[in-house]
Amino acid sequence: MNAQPFSSLSEDSYIQDLADFISASPSSFHAAQQVAQRLEEAGFSRLDEEETWGPEVAVGPHYVLRDGAILAWLGTQQHRGYRVLGAHTDSPSFKVKPKASRSTGAWQKIGVEVYGGPLLNSWLDRELRLAGRLTFLREGQLQTALVATGPLARIPQLAIHLDRDANNGLKLDKQANLYPVWGFGESEQDLLDFLARQVEGGPLDPEAIVGYDLVFADSQEPCRFGPRGELFAAGRLDNLSSVHAGLQALLRCAQGAASDREQTLMLAAFDHEEIGSESRSGACGPFLEDVLVRLSQARGETPEDYRSSLARSVCLSSDAGHLLHPNYPGHHDPAVQPQPGGGPLLKINANQRYATDAVGAGIFAQACALAGVPYQTFVSNNNVPCGSTIGPLTATRLGMRTVDVGVGLLSMHSARELTAVADMVYLTRAIEGFYSL
Repeated sequence: MNAQPFSSLSEDSYIQDLADFISASPSSFHAAQQVAQRLEEAGFSRLDEEETWGPEVAVGPHYVLRDGAILAWLGTQQHRGYRVLGAHTDSPSFKVKPKASRSTGAWQKIGVEVYGGPLLNSWLDRELRLAGRLTFLREGQLQTALVATGPLARIPQLAIHLDRDANNGLKLDKQANLYPVWGFGESEQDLLDFLARQVEGGPLDPEAIVGYDLVFADSQEPCRFGPRGELFAAGRLDNLSSVHAGLQALLRCAQGAASDREQTLMLAAFDHEEIGSESRSGACGPFLEDVLVRLSQARGETPEDYRSSLARSVCLSSDAGHLLHPNYPGHHDPAVQPQPGGGPLLKINANQRYATDAVGAGIFAQACALAGVPYQTFVSNNNVPCGSTIGPLTATRLGMRTVDVGVGLLSMHSARELTAVADMVYLTRAIEGFYSL
């Protein structure tokens, strides 16, 4: 075990870097791309899943990008299992439908589906970006390109004069009331024509576009505020907070000596957690297992060696959790009430909606002690069922011991969520401690 204290993390530089990361990641595809870019700047090499991997991939710093998900690792010659930080790149939002361009009267609007479980009212009356990927044909070849706009559209709420009961209980029809408005005029604007001019790398022929995965994101920049700058608000903290923290911890470990490390350190950032993870790039899919099997083969391990390696491995599933809400204290457990600035949350649930058990709790306690950071526990009020994470899914698929943790938030699944600056720094240091066990 590394007994040396970790180098300090400046709150000011850390939270600004998190803000920059979030701003550059309006979709899961952009988040995965941002991680890949930062990994390459740190000397990691990208592997192609369609190619054969040689023995060198098990040791050197590498990563694999699959759609909106990414896996990265620091290997070691003395491999005795994995330390995996699991997170997800997607967030609740609105996804653009086919035949997206619609109109009512002179108003031009965009057809959407609800993605995941957003707090719908929080998306009203704010300027929204549109981001994701386009697929297109060029010289008979199918290609992809990322696209991200500035403020483009807005979901307008009905005035109080036209709905006098709105403050007594707002009810939104998901089909009728949630169209983002993006202009007006006599001739209908075409969304793909507009986006074809916005793609990274230059404009496209809109006629060549054959598919798209596009979501809306809040265009307001992240903000640090409060009398001491102790609070931080941004969109998509669930769960870019964990993606960024895991990435920073992995990069900090990459800067240290690896000669005495026995564990392969891995960041696994999946897509589609907010809709159940059942996809080729989600935690229910084969992505992580595919990579682990190929790394085992690259090391020349037998199937027995591979299973032994998994038995020695641990996954820290990091996803956002709930702080005590000051205006709704009755929705929380009366004794277990996480506070801002108290450190990351160790998430526990009797019905295994979180995968933490007593041994996993001990591992996280060790990691936090090694990193010199506090932590606190979270458990739900018995009358308020909790959500779930990739933790139970990873434990079920691989049999890997899994611990559920995360930074505490207010306004989870809002278009704009809130956390404590100190807790973000604590989370990164705790992950670094976990990697160093």
